[in-house]
Amino acid sequence: MKKMFVTLVAMSALAVVGSVNAAGNKDAGKAKSAACAACHGADGNSAAAINPNLAGQSAAYMVKQLKEFKSKKRDNPTMFGMASGLSDQDMEDLAAYFASQKAKGGSADEKLVKKGQLIYRSGDDGKGLPACIGCHGPAGKGIPSAKFPSLAGQYADYTVTQLKAFSLGKRDNDAGKMMQTVAGKMNSADMKAVASYIQGLK
Repeated sequence: MKKMFVTLVAMSALAVVGSVNAAGNKDAGKAKSAACAACHGADGNSAAAINPNLAGQSAAYMVKQLKEFKSKKRDNPTMFGMASGLSDQDMEDLAAYFASQKAKGGSADEKLVKKGQLIYRSGDDGKGLPACIGCHGPAGKGIPSAKFPSLAGQYADYTVTQLKAFSLGKRDNDAGKMMQTVAGKMNSADMKAVASYIQGLK
């Protein structure tokens, strides 16, 4: 099962064509980012755990998400309202700006680190659960060329919410249903532990 999953990930990464770098202008993005600041912070470091940090996130991933919010492929009424008026260039510019910002990071719950690290780095053979490290890297920086997001320092609450949404099929904008498959093999304790570990990655 793990070998099949790794093969699928590799094929997805190889299928991506184009530059890792954003085509956007970060200065133009900064000028356009005022509407984003209320939820995500002026520099992309959100003050509320329910809203994701955007600072340092892959520009390619952010553009993908914005396009999918606009098309409702990723269903979120608030973000649909924000993205619906954006042009492709607006999205590229915003993504370039937030990608250029420095993520402040966070810390993990010491009681959850051991379990979270094990899931992140090794998965769980008994559940057929692959390691997160395969798509998101040892430091949680993701694979920009494959549009696999950076996770390092992301709020644990936000990560748990997304894992639950994937597991229930409420979020289904993942290539090949990879995250739906992964999250579907996790229980609440697994999600909480790995999310806390991710929050502490630098």
